[in-house]
Amino acid sequence: MRSRPLSVGRSDAGCEDRVSEVVAAVIAGARRRAVRDGDQQIDTAHLLHGLLESDPDVREVFPGGPPQVVRLLGYLVQRTIGYGLRWSGTVECAGAARVVGGGMAGWSPAAAAALRAAVHRAASRGASRAGGPDLLAALVRDRECRAMEVLRRAGVTVEPLVTALAAEKCQQSPG
Repeated sequence: MRSRPLSVGRSDAGCEDRVSEVVAAVIAGARRRAVRDGDQQIDTAHLLHGLLESDPDVREVFPGGPPQVVRLLGYLVQRTIGYGLRWSGTVECAGAARVVGGGMAGWSPAAAAALRAAVHRAASRGASRAGGPDLLAALVRDRECRAMEVLRRAGVTVEPLVTALAAEKCQQSPG
C-alpha cells in the first residue's frame, strides 16, 4: 500500500515567482501529476513531462524532432505503470542537488536545484523570468536526475541537446 503523499504545495524559496507563464503552468501540472500519482514530491521527471506537453520552444530544441518528443512522452506516461514504479516512495536526490543547498517544500532536492539553476540561467542572459528552455537546460545539466534517466531510456543523445540549448540561449532576448 502506498503512503499518503506529502503536501506538494508552493515552494517558499522564492523561485516560482521568477518563471514565465509557461513554466508556471509546467510547475502547476507537475504538482498535479505528483499528487495524482501519489508521489511525495515534484521531481525532475514531472518537470520534463510538463515541459514536453506545454512548451513548443522545448519541443523544438530536441534534435530528434517530433518523433523523439513522442517517444519521450510515451516513457513519461508509463511512469505509474512501468519503469517509474521503482521511484515510488523515494526522494530524488541527484548530483546537482548535492552541490546546491536549500530545500523547497514539496520538491525533490534535484527538482528544486533545477528550478534555481533555470532562474540563474535566465538572469545570466538578462531575463527576469526563466523560460522552458532554461528549465530544460537545468535538467540536462544534472546527469543523475530522473529526467536524464528518462532521456537516456528514450534514446536521446544528450550532447546535441546541450548544444541546441546553448545556441537557443544565445538567440533568446531578455524578458
